[in-house]
Amino acid sequence: MHIEHLGLNVPNPVAAAAWYTAHLGFSVKRKLDQTPWTHFLADASGKVMIEIYKNPQADVPNYREMNPLVLHLAFTVDDVAAMRTRLLSAGASAVDEITLTPAGDQLAMLRDPWGMPIQLVRRSHPMV
Repeated sequence: MHIEHLGLNVPNPVAAAAWYTAHLGFSVKRKLDQTPWTHFLADASGKVMIEIYKNPQADVPNYREMNPLVLHLAFTVDDVAAMRTRLLSAGASAVDEITLTPAGDQLAMLRDPWGMPIQLVRRSHPMV
């Protein structure tokens, strides 16, 4: 058994899908061009997928007010500082500065333009 996707109810799935493909390297695997505007997005590996949609049967969480330690999407990158700068220029907002953990991992927390927490990670020793 393996995880197929993580589903997220978001305020603007069409715009978010465009931003995630343009700036985070996702590709659209399937989409629905009507309510709930579902988009299945695969990461660059093609092995991890998120589903974003705006389903009127449930409230969209206020991701901007949510502590990013409750929920965030984490991305491995080679250069945390460069990617952080690039995403900030593309409309993301900073949650904190780049930090270094006791294990030697570099981390930076941001929010996408709709408030979803995004973490950039460079592990000292890759875990997956």
